[in-house]
Amino acid sequence: MHTHTLAQLAEGLASKKFSSVDLTRHFLNRIQSLDATLNSVITPTPEQALKQAEAADERRSKGQPLGLLDGLPILHKDIFCTEGVRTSCGSRMLDNFTAPYNAEVVVRLLNAGMVMLGKTNMDEFAMGSSNETSYYGPVRNPWNTDRVPGGSSGGSAAAVAARLAPAATGTDTGGSIRQPAALCGLTGLKPSYGRISRWGMIAFASSLDQAGPMTQTAEDAALLLQCMAGHDPKDSTSVACSVPDYRAELNAPLTGMKIGLPREFFNETLDPRMAETIFSSLAVLERLGACRVDISLPHIDLSVPAYYVIAPAEASSNLARYDGVRFGYRCSNPTDLTDLYVRSRSEGFGPEVKRRILIGTYALSSGYYDAYYRKAQQTRRLIQHEFDAAFKICDLILAPTSPTVAFPLQDRKDPLSMYLSDIYTIGVNLAGIPALSLPCGQLDGLPVGMQLIGPYWGESRLLNTAHRFQQETAWHQAIPAQYR
Repeated sequence: MHTHTLAQLAEGLASKKFSSVDLTRHFLNRIQSLDATLNSVITPTPEQALKQAEAADERRSKGQPLGLLDGLPILHKDIFCTEGVRTSCGSRMLDNFTAPYNAEVVVRLLNAGMVMLGKTNMDEFAMGSSNETSYYGPVRNPWNTDRVPGGSSGGSAAAVAARLAPAATGTDTGGSIRQPAALCGLTGLKPSYGRISRWGMIAFASSLDQAGPMTQTAEDAALLLQCMAGHDPKDSTSVACSVPDYRAELNAPLTGMKIGLPREFFNETLDPRMAETIFSSLAVLERLGACRVDISLPHIDLSVPAYYVIAPAEASSNLARYDGVRFGYRCSNPTDLTDLYVRSRSEGFGPEVKRRILIGTYALSSGYYDAYYRKAQQTRRLIQHEFDAAFKICDLILAPTSPTVAFPLQDRKDPLSMYLSDIYTIGVNLAGIPALSLPCGQLDGLPVGMQLIGPYWGESRLLNTAHRFQQETAWHQAIPAQYR
């Protein structure tokens, strides 16, 4: 059962080849027996999962109305609040936090009938590109356990790649769905900002964070997005617009589609073998009727410095609430209030989180706000305008997702080299537009991901293009040898 996609499992449940309880037990057993090496699931929820599966089977047997994904299992990134279940955000600061409510994403997937298998490991407060900053230890890539799975949604990516679950949720602030999807050989979608509610999703950078699906195929991503998307009055950044039927256009022809290749993404900084793999994938799309258009995003190279001012600034504000008083980690035997604040935050946060808080606080401080934060926001607007201009001459943009395949654990100890792991993904978050990563090849036995970028609300065309590509190729079907 674990080799099937979400869509195939839905068909199996509908035809009664197996029950939701059978399916849930199968994946729970895989988590128990296979995850010790990967460290991808930090809070399994077997009792809750089996109760939800039994309820799904009962609904089906009684002929009651069924949700779109009724009885299908899923894992949630541990950044989403889950009622009665620990929600740690990969941090010592929230190691003892049990959420009193469900995030809106969790609610919508529960309403669709999905079964929660547990919570996945992640970079602390979603800050990282390798899933090595987690308080619970690093996650390992199932394709090579000496390599990183990417971050910050590395636990979700590794679990789905190892087929410990057919799908998982992730969040993307600067590439944290797409980059691990690329490094683990998955399909990962970062929707348009405002498409999915952020209510109950623990904040890193509020103007950049966006939830999305991590799956084996574009078809599965469409199924999940259908349930996750939609306006939420509890989230002021959630946009009140209709949600299309993402499955309806999956098989639409690509004839006449213009795919833009930004010259700034295909220069000497990209491994020539990666570029060759991307161009081979473009040839597949051209055979399906698409045509290539050369484009330029002249200031896209400024996305990394702009992001690493804006995101830490927002993080420093969002994480100010963790003070050892209201909730979260509290140091032992504080001598006074200042000692309580200082030691609780110093002991509760890891090095990367503290680094970004310091950067953000500095950028927002008196005398530096205009020089750094305001300038970064102006750069952000410039990048948005360049994407807008590009989409006037092309329908989608094709680019690498990551500059390299999965790199070794502890290989990038310099923060700057780690930050550059997201060089091809960050601009999308600054612009608020959707993008999708899908597997398009392998190098040295490790997956290569390519990125499709669309205009605002362009998720349907992204999913359509990825689905048509996956109908012609088999990279999305590859499973790491020891997890088949």
